[in-house]
Amino acid sequence: MKDFGLKKLYYSISEVSKLTGLEQYILRYWETEFDQLKPGKNRAGNRIYTNKDIKLILQIKKLLREEKYTIEGAKKILNSTGEVFSTDKKEQEEAEQNKEPRSLKTDLEEIRSFLIELKSLL
Repeated sequence: MKDFGLKKLYYSISEVSKLTGLEQYILRYWETEFDQLKPGKNRAGNRIYTNKDIKLILQIKKLLREEKYTIEGAKKILNSTGEVFSTDKKEQEEAEQNKEPRSLKTDLEEIRSFLIELKSLL
């Protein structure tokens, strides 16, 4: 996955907007169109995006803007794959071969980042 520079478990909609180069209203609209894009909300009701959400947003952006799919076409592609679509075959092969260890590694990295951030707050 792309290194976004920020090492956090959750990102606000404004941070995601800056990272992806998309306006906030587009992100909110895509939530209504794509079933896979469902960011959580914090106690205040603000959207909180994970790295997985950001990766999905970037894939949707690629399908719609670079590959010129319609929203319906992009939905079909995302639904047919059952996970985040990637046109990079090498990346797909690596993800399939390393699916479980990569997921565990990502989880551990996110936990570590969270603990470091928590420690700095204390």
